[in-house]
Amino acid sequence: MKTPKDCHTKDDVRAEIDRLDQQLISLFAERHAYVTRMAAIKTDPHEAFDPARIETVIEKVRKRALEKNLDEDQAELIWRTLIDWNVNFEKGVIAARRSQE
Repeated sequence: MKTPKDCHTKDDVRAEIDRLDQQLISLFAERHAYVTRMAAIKTDPHEAFDPARIETVIEKVRKRALEKNLDEDQAELIWRTLIDWNVNFEKGVIAARRSQE
């Protein structure tokens, strides 16, 4: 692992970005396992969309982004996209399960 300052070539930077991408994929997969579990717990597709919870998550993300010197608008956009995907995934899982009952 090299710090950004220790990267002297494009290949150095690309290698570190690739390393981080692998970690991000692992974290997204872990997060998805919890989303899948939540879909199993919820009983109605409408439960998948919880505006108050979404805004709480976004507030936390924006705060953490600022603490890490990351553009908070960019972080919010990423998380809103992730949340939208998760809401649609949960709705689909719940609806499919209910149709089989």
